[in-house]
Amino acid sequence: MSDPSRPPGPKIIAVANQKGGVGKTTTTINLASALVESGKRVLLVDLDPQGNASTGLGIELEDRELTTYDLLLEEVDLHDVIKPTQQQGLLIIPATVDLSSADIDLISNEKRSFLLHDALRQIQMDTLELDYILIDCPPSLNLLTVNAMIAAHSVLVPLQSEFFALEGLSQLMLTIREVRQIGNTNLRIEGIVMTMYDKRNNLSQLVESDARSNLGDLVFKTVIPRNVRVSEAPSYAMPVLQYDTASKGAQAYRALARELIENNTKGA
Repeated sequence: MSDPSRPPGPKIIAVANQKGGVGKTTTTINLASALVESGKRVLLVDLDPQGNASTGLGIELEDRELTTYDLLLEEVDLHDVIKPTQQQGLLIIPATVDLSSADIDLISNEKRSFLLHDALRQIQMDTLELDYILIDCPPSLNLLTVNAMIAAHSVLVPLQSEFFALEGLSQLMLTIREVRQIGNTNLRIEGIVMTMYDKRNNLSQLVESDARSNLGDLVFKTVIPRNVRVSEAPSYAMPVLQYDTASKGAQAYRALARELIENNTKGA
């Protein structure tokens, strides 16, 4: 039973797509940055063993002594595992390759699917005064992704504007349905965002049209363009909004953040 004396917690969104190379981590980093620009306090949970979100926000490998692995399996203090980033108001729980063994290590734990859910609802979380928690999921439908979906209020799906983009979506939708049955009945789809979009390319337009005709209002109005600045920003360990604030990529992620906030305000 929830404690009525506690303040309402942050909105938790899992960013997921089991297909790699769709802009999942890029979207997580830049959406988080854009939300912070909008005056929100955001925690990014790096749940991908590749740790690209951590690298992309400037967290060096030697500074990742405690990670999401420790949060899930070692019951470490929440404040010890959360790190500030270069952008004030944006916090991160980093990841390393250690997380790749988490699936095996979690098997014997009877609460294995609910560990992240419980970790993100500790009373200590209230002191952070967060508005959003974004979870960067691994590019697979494994136990880590299930943890993210059970912890989350909703799932945001980046969808690459390329051939076969919609093929893997049915499996993801099936996983979301299964998670609703096993432990998160209120899990909903936050939306599907078209990424790597090239308006000069007929295929991009065709994939977008197909997505909107099949999925309707689930598809965000905002599309994320294929933009060299978005691709360059991670190598400088910063979101594109800081790397090139006037770029088309930065403007698109700001528009996505506005649309997300507006949708959540309507649904409140």
